[in-house]
Amino acid sequence: MLITVSRSGGLTGVDKVQKIDTSARRDAAEWEDLARRVLPPVADGFHYRITVDDQVLEIGETSLTGDQRELIRAVLGEGA
Repeated sequence: MLITVSRSGGLTGVDKVQKIDTSARRDAAEWEDLARRVLPPVADGFHYRITVDDQVLEIGETSLTGDQRELIRAVLGEGA
């Protein structure tokens, strides 16, 4: 399993990306279990990428707020 975490923003504006390949790790089971627990269970659900100027939000359908759904409906012209 390949796990990638990226962080951006902050006061210094320094981006950081780190990848962990669990295939050769002794503690692979722990890493993989943790990674599975943080991902929402979405069977065939939609995923959205909303960009407003230079800000980007990537979010799954089950995590949308009411305002996010409203914006998505308005922009896509269909139900979210």
